[in-house]
Amino acid sequence: MKTNNKLYLLSILFFGLVTACHNDKISPDRFKSGTFEIPAEKGYSVTRIQRTDSLQIERYEKRVDTLIIHWETPFKYTLKMLHPKTALDYDLIHVKITDIKENSYDFEASIGDSKYKQKGTLTKTAH
Repeated sequence: MKTNNKLYLLSILFFGLVTACHNDKISPDRFKSGTFEIPAEKGYSVTRIQRTDSLQIERYEKRVDTLIIHWETPFKYTLKMLHPKTALDYDLIHVKITDIKENSYDFEASIGDSKYKQKGTLTKTAH
């Protein structure tokens, strides 16, 4: 009987884990397209983002950048400038999602192999 109880308990735990992995509140899939905003922070102005399929258009200050977005995993993606203007623009931007909330996620970003790191929050403002 003890073996059956353990098997039953493991089955329930496994089912709960599988269900949780597909739960929209945990999954970052809802952030793969839509309209987003990164608030202004020390040294940075507000960034407004439009994502569709594999493109991301960023508007900040008086600039507009178009980037190719590639999702490596559900919690990691890279951004590549479509029209680089500086040497740094040729490097990939590596982004890791570190925490997910209902309409936002926290991220850490780095550019190429540089020591540059940025942390921030991206909020979904529209579908």
